[in-house]
This record gives sequence, C-alpha cells and structure tokens, in this order.
Amino acid sequence: MPANLRELRDRKASVSTIKKLTRAMELIAASRIVKAQQRAQAAGPYARELTRAVSAVATFSNVDHPLTTEKPNPKRAAVLLITSDRGQAGAYSANVIREGERLNQLLREDEKAIVPYISGRKGIAYYTFRQRDIAQSWSGDSDAPSFARAREMADALIEAFLTPTEEGGVDEIHIVFTRFVSMLTQRPDVIRLLPLEVVEGEEAPAADDVLPLYEFEPSAEEVLDGLLPKYVASRIHYCMLQAAASELANRQRAMKSATDNAQDLIESLTRDLNQARQAQITQEISEIVGGASALADASAGSE
Repeated sequence: MPANLRELRDRKASVSTIKKLTRAMELIAASRIVKAQQRAQAAGPYARELTRAVSAVATFSNVDHPLTTEKPNPKRAAVLLITSDRGQAGAYSANVIREGERLNQLLREDEKAIVPYISGRKGIAYYTFRQRDIAQSWSGDSDAPSFARAREMADALIEAFLTPTEEGGVDEIHIVFTRFVSMLTQRPDVIRLLPLEVVEGEEAPAADDVLPLYEFEPSAEEVLDGLLPKYVASRIHYCMLQAAASELANRQRAMKSATDNAQDLIESLTRDLNQARQAQITQEISEIVGGASALADASAGSE
C-alpha cells in the first residue's frame, strides 16, 4: 500500500476513535447535567427560606453580630474562586478565572490585599503556575459538590473573617463562580459573602413578602451564632451547585462541538482517501496499458 493511502487510513481511524470518545463524554455530561440542575433547583427553596429566617433575626433584633458588622477601613479581602477539576469544558474555567482577575484588580485599586481560596484543580494550577500563594484549596468534586465540603469551606472562611487582620485574618470575603442561567447561557458572577448582606440578588425576599414573626430563644445573639454559619455554608453550597451545572453544560457543548468537528474531518479524509485510491487505480491501469503497448511494439519489431 502506498504511504499516502496508509497515512490517510491511519488518520481516519485515529479521528474515528477520538469521535467515539468525545461522543461518549458528551452523553455522560448530558446524563449528569439533569441531576446537577435538579440539585441546584432543590437547593433554591432551602436557601430562600434560610434567607427569610436570617432576615427576620437581623430585622427584629438589635444584635451587632461579627458576621454582619462592617469593619472600618478594610485592608484584606479573601476571594473564593470556584473552578473545575477537569478540562474539556470549553472556556468554563478560563471565564471564571478571568472574572476573578477582574475582581482582584478592583480590590487592589481599593488598596486591599488579596487572600486567595481556590476550589478546583484548574484554579489551583493557574495560581501555582504563576507562583501565587494560596491560603487554602479544595479539589475532587467540582461536578458533584457535597454540603460537607461547602461546610468545610465555610468554616475556613468564617475563621479567617473572625481572625484579626494583624494575625492573618481578612476583612471581607467574596465568591467568584459561574451562575447557571440555562443550557445555553452560563455567566461568571461575583457575590460578597462576608460581612453578610442578607438581602441580595435572587434569594432576597420579595418587596411584598411579609416576614414571619419569630421569638428568639434563648436569645437573638445565640440564634445568630447558630444560624449564620449555616447560612454561609448554604450560600457556598448553592454557588458550588450552580458552578457544577455550568461546568457540565459547558462540557456537553464542548464535546458536541468536538464530535461534530471529528465527523467533518472524517468526511474530508474519506474524500481524500477515495481520490488517492482512484489516482492509484488510474496509475496502475496506465502502467498496465503502457506495458501492454510496449510488449506489442516489441513483438512487432521482432517480426
């Protein structure tokens, strides 16, 4: 077999194998995204009701809790960046990292030092490659985050917030994540986690929503002590679930594009292979005809 034909067949077989892999990854992402969407939607009502409870405590009590109190002249800001553990999800991680860099620039303009907290191997690799310090990192479950992991992250961030800045603490905490809008739209977003801003974004109670009356037992301060850490963990988990659904949507879209591109390349290689095979057949026929003519001429000359 000529080298050209062998090369084309090998390339076609290689691309066909890649197409099978990308198709399988597309189907896996499609099957997982349904569950990720359901988890994100299921977390919404819990987050809203918890927000109502925290709003009621904050509204009907005069307690100045450390997690809701603005610090004078904030100098250090923690940024929790939520990225993916794996690639092959298009520009998902790149977009959220870019949004994190934009936030970092704004914080530096306010003369605030950045204390990074990273979730996901892609974000960790980005900071490690640039030799940036990371306060704490987590990885291994970006596409299926657990509440236990969110609570672990909340504990670390709350501890940093309650620590004085001169001892390595922070004055405020921000989260950078990707919000799932629809299968076609996922956008990077930033929220300030601490000091706590209870009425915020889509989780805020409606204007005509009457807050229920609560009796605080044993006291409003102790209720806040127990409620606010759960609220922070709930917000982090909600952001992680949104990011997980966004990651899977981006992966499904990227793998579908890769599968379509592989199919286009297979069709192109098939045409090239057919043309090369036809050229080979034509050449062989020409050689046979030429050989026959040469034999006929030699026979005529000998006579």
